[in-house]
Amino acid sequence: MKHLYQYEVKILLALEMAISGDKKFFFWLLDNGYPELAALSNAVRGNTKAIDWLMKNDYVHYAAFDAASVEDNNAMDWLKAHKYDFYLKLAKACRGDQEAIGYFNQQNLSIFLRIAHRIKEFVDGQTFDYHKAPF
Repeated sequence: MKHLYQYEVKILLALEMAISGDKKFFFWLLDNGYPELAALSNAVRGNTKAIDWLMKNDYVHYAAFDAASVEDNNAMDWLKAHKYDFYLKLAKACRGDQEAIGYFNQQNLSIFLRIAHRIKEFVDGQTFDYHKAPF
């Protein structure tokens, strides 16, 4: 199990670009030994198979982070209960929490602010289309 803060910045930049929807970076992650980050990028974009993959491959903390970053308070509670403080703070930054954003700024962790911004940008750009409702 690897944590986001353990990756090199260039790998995290590829994750950021994959989250933005750039398939070249998604496939680069997948083809270069980072299937967990490829899955995370797809999970952020709403792919349920990617979430299932994360859950089955010991990346539950990534799946919880994904859910927590988009207003799932149960996932926030899970991260807190399991002492995943970094992911809790990152999820808050994805939600626009100024205290969490300030933390990443103070720690000179701008790559995580970039990732949080990409996630927030994607989430904020989503609209509900009643034509695609599952009923």
